[in-house]
Amino acid sequence: MRLTKTYVNQLSYDIVGCAIEVHRHLGPGLLEVIYHQCLMYELLSKGFMVESEIALPIEYKDIQLSNRLRLDLLVEDSVIVELKAVEILHPIYTAQLLSYMKLAHKPKGLLINFFTENIAQSLVPLVNEYFKILPD
Repeated sequence: MRLTKTYVNQLSYDIVGCAIEVHRHLGPGLLEVIYHQCLMYELLSKGFMVESEIALPIEYKDIQLSNRLRLDLLVEDSVIVELKAVEILHPIYTAQLLSYMKLAHKPKGLLINFFTENIAQSLVPLVNEYFKILPD
């Protein structure tokens, strides 16, 4: 598989569709861990390769820190999915996802909050410099 902007965008669309399906069945108000498990189920049932709770090493200059970041989901080794179940999406969550994308060298991230009436309207899709250099 050749990574392209079209592929990454279609993959993101499919991920959001799975999140909408989970939200349609469960609604808002549950713990993030419940949505996490259900979204993983949906993605895996559609044949996507999904990694969960990935420990991302942090390198600073010439050292590797002992602490690691934790990615909620990585789909098809291309899109980082950060899940929330919060009343207010604070800007720090967007900054956090952008940092994860940069450190993991991934082109796209999706910030999905399940504490909402409409997943598509509250979705925060992000791209970075790795996305910009992908072929169309």
